[in-house]
Amino acid sequence: MKSILSIMAVLLLSTTALMAQDEEAQAEEKAEQAPKRFKVIFELSNDGEVELEVARKLAPIGVDQFYKLVKSGFYDECRFFRVVPGFVVQFGINGDPEVQKQWKEAPIQDDPVLFKNLKGTICFATAGPNTRTTQLFINLDDNNNLNAMGFAAFGRVNKGMEHIEKINDEYGQNPNQGLIQSDGNEYLKKEFPNMDYIKKAYVVEK
Repeated sequence: MKSILSIMAVLLLSTTALMAQDEEAQAEEKAEQAPKRFKVIFELSNDGEVELEVARKLAPIGVDQFYKLVKSGFYDECRFFRVVPGFVVQFGINGDPEVQKQWKEAPIQDDPVLFKNLKGTICFATAGPNTRTTQLFINLDDNNNLNAMGFAAFGRVNKGMEHIEKINDEYGQNPNQGLIQSDGNEYLKKEFPNMDYIKKAYVVEK
């Protein structure tokens, strides 16, 4: 009888532990999920402040990724390493190669395109299907050709587009992305000293 009671006690403890682990996992997953709508502020090196408005329904996987990145401080000190007037301004390689490596090795799945790449919208850059990690671009014009290519915009500049349009474009597409990945901001500061960047990015909590 004692043996049966002991076994039952062990089973009860195991079940309780499993339930606790499951609840913890669910809570963690929920914590990583972005709000339905939220705003992000970029404080720029050109003294401008940009407000982005993001909607999770437009690209849930991408928005969750963006939310986690911003909350972690990933985009602080990130340089605008590719600026093509009339097309896009691109950013999102962390200044610390070790930090960048962690995110680069964990790409996310694609979202369907539900929102057009209009002027002022923000979108993840890709290197092909299901390769989104950290790089983003803001459209400087209506780039509807990107819609059919699978670029799922998930928000737009709500305020401060004039500051985005003033981002220094003297280096164009010259910075080497491979060197940015390997050497980070050390390479960019040395070779492209006038490059604009995000001083601080943060979520506006409602």
